[in-house]
Amino acid sequence: MKTTERMLAATTDLWQAYYDHPFVLGIQNGDLDHEKFRFYTIQDYLYLLDYAKVFAIGMSKTDDPDVMHVFAQYISQIMDCEMNIHEGYMGTFGISREALRQAQPALACRSYTSYMLACAQAGGPVEALTAILACAVSYEHIAREMVRRKPDCLHDAFYGAWVTGYASERYAQENVTLCELVDRLTADYTETQTQKLIDIFRTCARYEKGFWDMAWKMEQ
Repeated sequence: MKTTERMLAATTDLWQAYYDHPFVLGIQNGDLDHEKFRFYTIQDYLYLLDYAKVFAIGMSKTDDPDVMHVFAQYISQIMDCEMNIHEGYMGTFGISREALRQAQPALACRSYTSYMLACAQAGGPVEALTAILACAVSYEHIAREMVRRKPDCLHDAFYGAWVTGYASERYAQENVTLCELVDRLTADYTETQTQKLIDIFRTCARYEKGFWDMAWKMEQ
């Protein structure tokens, strides 16, 4: 099995927990309390700022121009595309940039991003990629499972834009690029090295579950 296939196989229990999480089901069914989503939007915005920094650290750990190009592309994609989804909702909620600058990450958010940043700082480009992969891939799978279960969720007046963004072919292809890069860079890894990456991936997958819990409970 490829490295990323082993990562996914090691977290199948968590994927089902995502699909059936009340926050996720609320988006799918269009009945999630908007205040909960407002809280989530702010926290996820703060999360994405550190998420982009993980890519930046990863880029600083390699001299391979092809790998650097992938990292640079994803920093741009996060700041110019993924942030746009959030900014659209922020406009709806009337959240100003000044309010965002003053916002503080919840404990679950801060703990998660601190772990990702630490993995990137302590390791190399592969550790940085592994640290962000659970988030990237899980959002694709969650959105596609929503569409499988309830196809018209794509057209929900409020949450449709969120589902459409993460269920898109473009987003899926971006994840294919990330996974292929991880698999290429780890082709000659020992079992010990590979297991370390699987442990990082599973830890981040657990943090993803904690992030959904935090959003549902609006827990600071």
